[in-house]
Amino acid sequence: MYKRVVLKLSGESIGDKTNHSGISEISLKEVAKEIKFAVDKTKVQLCIVIGAGNIFRGKEVNFIERTTADYMGMLATVINSLALQTSLESEGLQTRVMSAIDMPKIAESYIRRRAIRHLEKGRIVIFAAGTGNPYFTTDTTASLRAIEIGSDILIKATQVDGVYSSDPKKDKNAKKYKSLTFMQAINKQLRVMDTTAFSLCMENNLPVVVFDLYKKGNLLKVLQGKSYVGTIIK
Repeated sequence: MYKRVVLKLSGESIGDKTNHSGISEISLKEVAKEIKFAVDKTKVQLCIVIGAGNIFRGKEVNFIERTTADYMGMLATVINSLALQTSLESEGLQTRVMSAIDMPKIAESYIRRRAIRHLEKGRIVIFAAGTGNPYFTTDTTASLRAIEIGSDILIKATQVDGVYSSDPKKDKNAKKYKSLTFMQAINKQLRVMDTTAFSLCMENNLPVVVFDLYKKGNLLKVLQGKSYVGTIIK
């Protein structure tokens, strides 16, 4: 069982069930309940990084200059973080949103030591606004924050039950990997995380587990260290 964990969520995880856009009350509640169940059972120190694909993804917009688009995406992660915070607190969990871009009226500024102190007090910490710099993904943010706070593992929640050789929704012959090395994941261009994120994890010996968030109880099993859930990259 792990003591301290960073959970990477996609923005789509709290979006509408059909097109994964916007913010859905139903999706938010489902994610919050799953987190509540797992945290209560394990007492793990949990941090969360959430993407913004349900609202705005900077690198996919070509009519706005990339740096500006990335900052817009960072602001979208703040919106998602505040929504997730509200949903988690409605489940009785104490949370703090910490932003890489200073916005003191709505979130604490990210300070590493303060984040660790929140964790030690049993609060869930949600890291918002990416790294505060353009050209870095929220996967890279999750890797960086996990290393900074001394996380035991980075776990990435997806819509499939691990890493496959190709998209299992499109290719019935796609092979699921039980485990991979970081170099294998990079060389095979599996794209479950970007190369910068993989490199950070590899250089700092931070293992990554990719799992299906939508199967009830999976988050708890991952936090308990069950090796049969998802794919581990190390």
